[in-house]
Amino acid sequence: MKHLFYTLCIGLLFISCKNETKTMTEKASELPKATPVVAKSNYPENISKVFEAHGGIDNWNQMQSVSFTMNKPNGKEVTAVNLKSRQSLITMPDHVLGYDGKTVWLDNKSDEVYKGNPKFYYNLMFYFHTMPFVLADSGINYEVAKPLSFEGVDYPGIKISYDNGVGESSDDEYVLYYNPTTFKMEWLAYTVTFNSKAKSEKWSFIKYSNWHTVEGIVLPETLTWYIVEDNLPVKKRNDLQFTDVTLSKQALGANTFAKPEAATVVE
Repeated sequence: MKHLFYTLCIGLLFISCKNETKTMTEKASELPKATPVVAKSNYPENISKVFEAHGGIDNWNQMQSVSFTMNKPNGKEVTAVNLKSRQSLITMPDHVLGYDGKTVWLDNKSDEVYKGNPKFYYNLMFYFHTMPFVLADSGINYEVAKPLSFEGVDYPGIKISYDNGVGESSDDEYVLYYNPTTFKMEWLAYTVTFNSKAKSEKWSFIKYSNWHTVEGIVLPETLTWYIVEDNLPVKKRNDLQFTDVTLSKQALGANTFAKPEAATVVE
């Protein structure tokens, strides 16, 4: 997966609609770029049970593309991704952002200046949305983490780390917390190292909920970012909704992600 989350964190998201987008852009870390993505051949029992609770890794590996829509303050944002190459296309009211497998490009559809960082953002929301399966790629290490206690429930944890050199920020760390009864993913904790290039002790938390099933795969309709105190979630901050979600066993054509002539390559 080449390191999950173009290092995941633009500490995300919107407190009031407009500030939410600004927060996402400022705090998200760089996502991994896996091209092509190679799945591991075996997994520890705990993460295997999580994959199974979400439809199974074999079923996921048959899927070739995904698309979804998010309603943003300035209109709809539609994302399409080829799962194996991680080529991506994000269509926004004023901009189109793409990754053709080699380069990230930006096409301005209006005079509105794009305020984000395209290399931070081009597959950020894809990684958040396709948890836990993006944690199945090669170059990932798993270990048992201390459970997360929240509102009377203890959620077992699986700590995720990366082999040196995997992705843009191999020092990033993540912890997946799952329901002890259903094994469905309930929380994601993550650190950010992209800007500092050094390990971080500061953790952010996302709550996963409102699951729905698409082509046999269980994905979240709602992600909720939490206010964190002493590296623990304490209070809901904001929600992000995913609609019009599709999964397909057919990959999208390479021309879908090709840079338009007027677009600019992001260095």
